[in-house]
Amino acid sequence: MVRRFAQFFAFIFLELTILFLGVSTLIGLIFEYVSDDAIRRRMSSKGLLGNFLGAALGALTPFCSCSTIPMTVGFLRAGVPFGATLSFVLASPLLNPIIMAMFWALLGWKACLTYGAVTFVVAMFSGMLLESFGLAKDVKNVRVSGGHGVREQLPSFRAKLRRAFGGAWADFRGVLVYIVVGVGIGAVIYGYVPNDFVANLAGPGNPLAIPAAAIIGIPLYVRAETVIPIGVALTQKGMSLGAVIALVIGGAGMSIPEMSMLAGIFKTRLVCVFVALVFSTAVLAGVVFNFMQI
Repeated sequence: MVRRFAQFFAFIFLELTILFLGVSTLIGLIFEYVSDDAIRRRMSSKGLLGNFLGAALGALTPFCSCSTIPMTVGFLRAGVPFGATLSFVLASPLLNPIIMAMFWALLGWKACLTYGAVTFVVAMFSGMLLESFGLAKDVKNVRVSGGHGVREQLPSFRAKLRRAFGGAWADFRGVLVYIVVGVGIGAVIYGYVPNDFVANLAGPGNPLAIPAAAIIGIPLYVRAETVIPIGVALTQKGMSLGAVIALVIGGAGMSIPEMSMLAGIFKTRLVCVFVALVFSTAVLAGVVFNFMQI
C-alpha cells in the first residue's frame, strides 16, 4: 500500500511539475510578442468572431477563476462586447494549456480533445446567447483601480524567455500547494480506497453520479489542477470519467470566492444564470464522456 502511494505521488507530481513549467513558459513567451491593446482590439470584433476570440483568450490564459475577474472588469471598461467578455469568463478557469496538458498526459488524447471541444463550444455560444438575451444590462457600473499598466518591452529573446519562465515559476509556486494536495489525495485513493466502494458510489451504473458531482464541485474552491490528479485515481478505482469531468468543471468554473466577486460586477440574475451555465456545462460534458465511453 505504502509503495503504491509513493509511486503514484512521485510519478504524477514530477509529470505535472514539468508540464506546468513548460507550458506556462511557452504561453508566457507567446504573450511577450502580443500586446494587451491588440488583444482588446481583437476581442472587440462583432458577432460570433468576438465570442470565439474571447473563448480562445480564456483558453490560453492559465488563470484560476478568481484571477479572471480583474481582467473581466478591464475588458468591460475598455468597451469589449459583453458576449465576448462572458465567453472569456466561462472559458478562462476551465480551459487553459496547463489543464489540457494534464488531461492529455493523465487521461489520454481523446479525453483531452473531447473536454476541450465541449467546454470551448459552450463558452463561445453561451456568451453569444447571454448578449442576445439582453443580459448586458445586468452589468453594474464598475471602476478599475490601478489599471493594468504597460508591460516593458524587452530587447532580446533571452530576456523575454527569462521573464516568461519567471512568470511560470511564480505561477507554479502559487499553485504548488493545490498540486501537492491533489496528488496526495489521489495517491491515498489509489493506494488505500477499495475499488468496489468508488465503483458503487459513482460508477457508470449510477445515473445520479454526474449531476451530484457537479453540485458538489460548484461550492468548492477546487482548481482543476487539484481535481485532475484526484480524478485519475478515482477513475482507476471505478468512478465514471463523466462524473470526474463534472466535478472538475463544477469546482473550477464556479467557486464561492468567484461568485462573491462576480456579485460585485454582475446583478443577481446574471450571477444565477452564470451558475446555471456552469452546472449545465458540467452535466453535459459528463454525459458526453460517458456516452462516448472515453
